[in-house]
Amino acid sequence: MLKLLLQGVRARWVTLAGSFIALALGAGIIATTGLALAATFDGPDQAPERFAAAPVVVRGADQVRVRTSIGVRTRKLPDPRPVPAEVAARLAGLGRTAVDRTFPVSAGNGTGDAVGHPWAVAAATPYRLLSGRPPAAPGEVVVAAGEGAVGDRIVLITPAGKGRWTVTGTVRPAPFERAVFFGEAEAARLSPDIDAVVVHADPAAVRAAVGPGLDVLTGDERRRADRDPDRDAEALASVNALLGTAAGITAFVSVFVVASTFSFAVAQRRREFGLLRMAGATPGQVRRLVYAEAALVGVLASAAGCRLGISGAPRLADWMVQQGLAPAWFTIGDQNWPLHTAFWTGLAVALAGAVAAAHRAGRVRPAEALRDAAVDSGTMPPVRIVLGAAVLLTGAVLVVLGLVQDPAGLLKRKTYTTQPMLLITGCALFAPVLVRPAIRFLAWLPARLPGATGLLVRENASAGLRRTAAVAAPVLVTVALAASLMGTKATIDAAKAAEARGQVTADFVAVDERSGIPAEFTDRARRVPGARVSASRATSVTVLEEGTALVRSDARAVDPAHFAAVSALPVVAGRLADLDDRSIVVNEEWAVHRVGARVRVWLGDGREATLRIAAVLAVGTGDNGVYLTPHNAAGAPVDRVGIAIRAGADRQAVERGLRAAGRATGTEVLTREQWSATQVPGGGSTRTGLLMILAIALVYTGIALANTQVMATADRVRDFAVLRLAGATKAQVLRLAGAEALAVVAVGAVLGGAVAALNLLGIRAALGRLDVPAAVVVPWEAIGLVVAVSAALAVVFAVLPARIALRTRPI
Repeated sequence: MLKLLLQGVRARWVTLAGSFIALALGAGIIATTGLALAATFDGPDQAPERFAAAPVVVRGADQVRVRTSIGVRTRKLPDPRPVPAEVAARLAGLGRTAVDRTFPVSAGNGTGDAVGHPWAVAAATPYRLLSGRPPAAPGEVVVAAGEGAVGDRIVLITPAGKGRWTVTGTVRPAPFERAVFFGEAEAARLSPDIDAVVVHADPAAVRAAVGPGLDVLTGDERRRADRDPDRDAEALASVNALLGTAAGITAFVSVFVVASTFSFAVAQRRREFGLLRMAGATPGQVRRLVYAEAALVGVLASAAGCRLGISGAPRLADWMVQQGLAPAWFTIGDQNWPLHTAFWTGLAVALAGAVAAAHRAGRVRPAEALRDAAVDSGTMPPVRIVLGAAVLLTGAVLVVLGLVQDPAGLLKRKTYTTQPMLLITGCALFAPVLVRPAIRFLAWLPARLPGATGLLVRENASAGLRRTAAVAAPVLVTVALAASLMGTKATIDAAKAAEARGQVTADFVAVDERSGIPAEFTDRARRVPGARVSASRATSVTVLEEGTALVRSDARAVDPAHFAAVSALPVVAGRLADLDDRSIVVNEEWAVHRVGARVRVWLGDGREATLRIAAVLAVGTGDNGVYLTPHNAAGAPVDRVGIAIRAGADRQAVERGLRAAGRATGTEVLTREQWSATQVPGGGSTRTGLLMILAIALVYTGIALANTQVMATADRVRDFAVLRLAGATKAQVLRLAGAEALAVVAVGAVLGGAVAALNLLGIRAALGRLDVPAAVVVPWEAIGLVVAVSAALAVVFAVLPARIALRTRPI
């Protein structure tokens, strides 16, 4: 058996090369992503940045902690409470203190993302004077080197509005923020709330002096007082999702490619297996021969893939850091378990891909040794029919259940990136049945044109169903993936944008989510004749569901008396006008969403409150959050101002007044149309992950096309000879091979498009169930790229082997 195996591998190395490359690439990607995933588990904790030199920092609690039956549950708060002035005074009696106030600052043209602090707290931070002196009087500031020089007069926009300031000193820039330092009294005027207190005293004494709702931070805990203490953890979570999805898609596509390759190889070797059976080999021996070939290829390819992963993982880590997907410190460690996982996964994929082929090889009868027909028959065994039907039925049932029970769940990233695989796999399993009617339909017109090329393409593709299916299937999978994943994301993004546009009826909108809108702008806008102004704040609420799960929801604090004039929310029960300081507006996704019911919530600053449900909103695409009054959003700055024009007012006069208020305060005022254009969600890590998935699938498609076309050429030497003897030139034969490759790619593209249409229709139905107006967005660019690359590869790897084969004389 061993000698027969080695001789067979040596004789069919071209046949097995495609499987080897696919497995090596798959194991390499799994090893690469596994090593990167392992690096996320052992990453260093984010060290304190701003208060690295502070012994003790006292600030408002940034987490809500709730004791449940299964332990304490926590959720982050967006608006921690300030430190009370009496607490700061009490702490001053323990030792030297420095009061910190943090507030947004930007340049006079509205650009930049700086923060203001009092100079007294600079001693507890990495900032040190490089030139000049500290600010000592109103109107003086210290800036980072490069932002200004000593003596410069600069324009800054602060929470109090726009003003001119004199630079008295410069400090070394810090990588974590752009700081502007003010005098103590000036900072207190601009931001009265105390955000933190640096205390030079014993931590135990400090804890005894503060009251509830405040945190005493020492050691590494001081990082929680930084501007973005969880950015590394959030980035690593995105990396985990990105790499996990890429590894899963790799395993899925590699199994498919290897299974297709082994199946086609077995179909080509029917006569060989028939001879073995005639020589006395049992079906079990034939199956073991196929398994042995798969195991040999799997071992060698998995080992090569592990080596590829060792080289590729550091490059992947560097790329993710450059793209901003991972923290700057992100590097690959010395873990070995990802390599073991990749090796055994590659071997398992090889054996799994050979299961169906081995079963079919064992069923070859001795009489097959006498077979010389080129027409495929019986290409769908009962097992494949049952498996394909089961996969298709499972995919359809999941979609139907989702539409009936939880249509919003179909719009979640984890669902729409994994669930389409079932329909794609099911249709790919039925490829041998689907390609014949598809090729006859697509080649109907070319077959009736003058010349024999169209007719020969149709008949050759129909006769060699296994070859046609082996070429069309990877194209089907890649096109379906591209259209389903990219189309679903684009459709959901368009739906979110349409939903946001439909809910805002204001004529003008001012938005500043970064630093907040100055109160001066709101006051000036309210004094514009004919303008009805509604200012709102972004915050959050947390609710305990089922006694164990803390669920945080985005919320917006609005004034009900004015908000209705600039919005049109999808209210399904109750009235928005009934919202007051003792009530809340929720959506249907909440466990309790009955008008009049009372819910226990924790507000954005950590306060606990029991509020009555005044109205209930539709779920929509998931962005229909919670609405409160400003009383329940203490600490949240105004980040959006909607302005509606009163009936009979002069629109141009109102717009001139708003533009003047915007110029005076450094606030950009947008028309409703301009604001709507900004509501299309960005790509982010999700789009990057989808592009990585498509790149992997496209590479595998190229491998499958190259391998199948090269394997098929060996069986078509006699066909080419017959065409030459019938009078065809070499150029005509090559054109025929290229035309047939294009036709088969077209079949795969059409079938893949049909599968993607089913997936996209499911998303459209889910949006319809949620009453979200949206049309299906077809990613023509991605589909066109996939089809063009597949067609080019198919033609190249069909024509080149045919050209080599034509060097042999036809007789």
